[in-house]
Amino acid sequence: MSIKSLAAKIFAKRISKKTKKWVKSPIETQEEVFQTLIAKAKNTEFGRDHNFSNIKSHSDFIKNVPVRDYEALKNYVEKVVEGKPNILWPGKPVYFAKTSGTTSGAKYIPITDESIKHQVEASRNAILNYIEETGSADFVTGKMIFLQGSPILQEKNGIKLGRLSGISAHYVPNYLQKNRLPSWETNCIEDWDTKVNKVVEETINEDMTIIAGIPSWVQMYFEKLNAVSNKKIGDLFKNFNLFIYGGVNYEPYRAKFENLIGRKVDSIELFPASEGFFAYQNSQKEKGMLLLLNSGIFYEFINSEDFFNDHPKRITIKEVEIGVNYVMIISTNAGLWAYNIGDTVQFISKNPYKIIVSGRIKHFISAFGEHVIGKEVEVAMQKAIESSNARVNEFTVAPQITPNGEELPYHEWFIEFEKEPNDLSKFIDILDQTLQNQNSYYFDLIDGKILQKLKITLIKENGFNDYMKSIGKLGGQNKIQRLSNDRKVVNGLQDFKK
Repeated sequence: MSIKSLAAKIFAKRISKKTKKWVKSPIETQEEVFQTLIAKAKNTEFGRDHNFSNIKSHSDFIKNVPVRDYEALKNYVEKVVEGKPNILWPGKPVYFAKTSGTTSGAKYIPITDESIKHQVEASRNAILNYIEETGSADFVTGKMIFLQGSPILQEKNGIKLGRLSGISAHYVPNYLQKNRLPSWETNCIEDWDTKVNKVVEETINEDMTIIAGIPSWVQMYFEKLNAVSNKKIGDLFKNFNLFIYGGVNYEPYRAKFENLIGRKVDSIELFPASEGFFAYQNSQKEKGMLLLLNSGIFYEFINSEDFFNDHPKRITIKEVEIGVNYVMIISTNAGLWAYNIGDTVQFISKNPYKIIVSGRIKHFISAFGEHVIGKEVEVAMQKAIESSNARVNEFTVAPQITPNGEELPYHEWFIEFEKEPNDLSKFIDILDQTLQNQNSYYFDLIDGKILQKLKITLIKENGFNDYMKSIGKLGGQNKIQRLSNDRKVVNGLQDFKK
């Protein structure tokens, strides 16, 4: 065993002990985070405007601080962007994570010195937890890659800005710098096709042990490696045994990945965002991600079925129930207060508190009151894949409200198969039945002849990538929207049908 591997195991044991300590006191840990956040921000402009000096409890917080999204918080953020201090958090942020907004153009998410430290620690601890659980640490001597955005940062009123993954690239610890690929120069390439080709060139003859990124973009990297080498990824990188991912559910991609790799590899799911690092997978034996309760983030939850009511109930982890679809609301040490990040989660355990990401509160299909969510379509796809010999590259779902003639409306699934099922009709039956089994509203609509069974529209090879390229969102942290309540995305896919 190398010195680096031994050191990693010792460090992993130490971090594991620290993690177990706060895991045993989740309610107290969150209360401490809450009180610390309020105390530190009480003299900011936001804190003064919202009576922070008199907030002593969560109920006080609810009375004084409404739930907001970016648009509603924008007047405060704009002051921060102008360079004014002490607006949302003491002083100024050290970065802005620049993201694409749907209604507000570019979003500037503040990142403070405190929040970036927690982001870096969380990604590190996810790997250390894996080492402690499995006893495997040899991979730390090999090469590692994270397919990410450019680390080149711009500046706005003295504050650096860029994509989160580009910002994170500046925080790779010194002891991993020699292991890190691709080169800084390659990482700075903006054009995704050019970048991936260069990454292939730099990595194809290396001992890659960890590969990380959004599954759809890692898939493209694997396919290019396969085309150049004519080898399975597992044969090309014999010591590659750990895939780290976030952003989307891996399960619909798993069969395709295992075919490309040629064998199974361990995986770690992460739940990072520009607004904070919320959870990571802490067990190779159990599903779900450990919610990080000690990372400078105070969590609230709203039942998604009540979210669009006038005064939906806001609860803490103390009151959550397993299996309920919640909108996650955060208050952070970057100055986001009762902030709706748009993600929905479900708890699968309360000892410890573990979650799965179930979708986006704005990404659902409810054209007829069915309220189908991302988790449900992904489970249906996973079941159909497992019950067939199919492999899927990508898919998205939208309602067809006005079909031709006397035909009943239906859900239309746009799927790019790497390998089509032998029996497409059976594949459709499994998809539809699994969706009905999960969603009683959808079942009632099918049973009541309001909707007909779903239909599949085939997308040609590389069609989704070509579509993303056509709208300027190929690569980086961009990902296809899994489902929509309108046909904006699928209308854009019409030119890429098979």
